[in-house]
Amino acid sequence: MTQNVLVTGGAGYIGSHACKKLRAAGYVPVTFDNLSTGWEDAVKFGPFERGDLLDRARLDEVFSKYQPITVMHFAAFSQVGESMKDPGKYWRNNVIGSLQLIEAAADAGCLNFVFSSTCATYGDQDNIVLNEDSVQLPINSYGASKRTIEDILANFEQSHSLKSVIFRYFNVAGCDPEGEVGEFHQPETHLIPLMLDAITEKRDALTIFGTDYDTPDGTCIRDYVHVCDLVDAHVLGLKWLENDKGSRVFNLGTGKGFSVREVLEQSRVVTNKQVPHVEGPRRAGDCTKLVSGSERAVTELGWLPERSNMKTMIEDAWNWHQTGHYEK
Repeated sequence: MTQNVLVTGGAGYIGSHACKKLRAAGYVPVTFDNLSTGWEDAVKFGPFERGDLLDRARLDEVFSKYQPITVMHFAAFSQVGESMKDPGKYWRNNVIGSLQLIEAAADAGCLNFVFSSTCATYGDQDNIVLNEDSVQLPINSYGASKRTIEDILANFEQSHSLKSVIFRYFNVAGCDPEGEVGEFHQPETHLIPLMLDAITEKRDALTIFGTDYDTPDGTCIRDYVHVCDLVDAHVLGLKWLENDKGSRVFNLGTGKGFSVREVLEQSRVVTNKQVPHVEGPRRAGDCTKLVSGSERAVTELGWLPERSNMKTMIEDAWNWHQTGHYEK
């Protein structure tokens, strides 16, 4: 029997990797994407339905056509800096769009929901390892919008028995080691692809935003997780719901943080090239240090993040970077 999974944002970086993993696990990933930031060339593993989350009629049409067993929700705007300058864009797209999706799923009787949340819901809490019970104090509109969606999902569990697995993840990096899909954003905001672009002179020198943070080398510290490990967890979350284990929140990270300067140094080791860079001021909304406690995902889901070391993440990204990108 065909088991369809509706993947919003399935033409994007993480969503396309999730579709590949779902296909390998025996599901049919149905990509729902408006291509505002995604790439149609990345939709390789199942049907594609173009549409916007704010279009309820289009959502109803897709739910009726495919009758998915689960929603895997990645579609969102996710630039912290932009969210500080244009909060309305984030509340409208992320929150109202997600509400439309959740209502459409509930009305269609699709009551299993896997949600891509973020460590940005925790805000700036230095010198602690963040776990699922840490207080949520987002300091930017992106994190606040994701926290609100978590609350909406809890409300719909009470009213419609909709069950959700929520993943709050840290910095996602790396690419499919087989090179079928990869990371490419326009505009690009993620450290590793920016760094590789600078190495290959596809853009000007990388800017390090802030060198006066209270860290050993003055630059921000982040916990990085390989995109392939991340989507492994999402499929485990889907199976968790299929097995009627109830709603649950999981952090996804490694528990080890890397500063910006440490990432640049690891890139030099992998590529044998120095990263051209300049120093700039801090960006509004950036935290000093975000590091995950992910024991719950390991012990309860059986998650094994096998590729989430910095060398492998940069190697996989470097391989993808050299094989070509999607084009609009």
